[in-house]
Amino acid sequence: MKKVVVGMIGTGFAAQMHVEAYRKIYGVEVVLKAAASLAPDAKEFAEKAGIMQMFDDYHRLLQDPEIDVIDIVTPPCLHAQMAEDILRSKKHVICEKPLTGFFESREFEEVGNTPKRQMYEAVCEKAERLKKEAEHAGRLFMYAENYIYTPSLQKCMEFLKAKKSKILFIRAEESHRGSHASHAAYWKYNGGGSLIRQGCHPLSAVLYIKAQEAKARGEEIKVSSIMADMGRAGEALTRKEHEYIDSHPADVEDIANLILTFSDGTKAVVMAGDMVVGGVKNLVEIYTNEGVYYCNMAAGDGLRVYHENDRGMEDIYVTEKIGNKTGWQNVFLEEPLMRGYTGEMQDFMECVAFNRKPHSDYEIAAKTIQLIYAAYCSAEEGRRMELNL
Repeated sequence: MKKVVVGMIGTGFAAQMHVEAYRKIYGVEVVLKAAASLAPDAKEFAEKAGIMQMFDDYHRLLQDPEIDVIDIVTPPCLHAQMAEDILRSKKHVICEKPLTGFFESREFEEVGNTPKRQMYEAVCEKAERLKKEAEHAGRLFMYAENYIYTPSLQKCMEFLKAKKSKILFIRAEESHRGSHASHAAYWKYNGGGSLIRQGCHPLSAVLYIKAQEAKARGEEIKVSSIMADMGRAGEALTRKEHEYIDSHPADVEDIANLILTFSDGTKAVVMAGDMVVGGVKNLVEIYTNEGVYYCNMAAGDGLRVYHENDRGMEDIYVTEKIGNKTGWQNVFLEEPLMRGYTGEMQDFMECVAFNRKPHSDYEIAAKTIQLIYAAYCSAEEGRRMELNL
């Protein structure tokens, strides 16, 4: 059996999902050898995950000749530099979303006030530079976009590839009550607000779906334009009304809508917001000339429970973004599998072991971030942005 030795950077929520996924891999022996993190609970994370070594400097992972691939699960502002360093050390890269972003500005105290056209151009240059690094290194760049690997979307692709249907319209969304992470409020850490934090998922799914459609039908389909609108809906709330919404943006948006037009004349709408209480809304709807597909990435009706109170359940997980555990609840069963993490890591480990291309690769990562910043540009300038991506 082929063996793949993994190093991880980061020990947060997504890292825990990755570890759960690594445990379910079959056909490849996966060894979680080392991790790097500055988090106070990093050692506890390593012990629970069965990780052999823990460091406070990720460069220690780059120096280990046994490590084949390094999994980046850190705040977005660190992704690009870490990916470059890993590629230069001749190791494969797994990079959490987003690929990169705009995080620094010498002219503006609040980075989010920087002209979005300037951001877009800088991000495009950074994405092109990272592409060259990956090509020069001759190593795999695997983009950890879990939407692509959800069972619902993968099953949809089976139907669409078999029927070779024409996809006329896609509607995709990820929304919830907002991020509890303090860094999510600031552009300099996150590269934007709800669009880059949540909207990157449905946007990547849309790009993947259209790419697979083009392949099945023998066509070439590109994004020809984007039009977007966004803002801070939470500012309409009083402090009391804000009790159940976790979003407190400083210089980022908390609601975003964008419309993609493709070169074949078809459309897609993507939405991301921080105003949905009661859990996570993860949906992709696909409308073709002969069928309709509803993909619910957060389906939770396999187990319904009711509690008069939540005493004793402090450490029991129900589902993401639930404010309390009283009343009726839909328990999310097999979350790593249903959210796509299991399939994602299975694909990535097979790619490393058998030297093949992943479903979610650098092209999707780069197009996603370029479109996100094109959307920011469109919203600020109040016009459609013409593209050829």
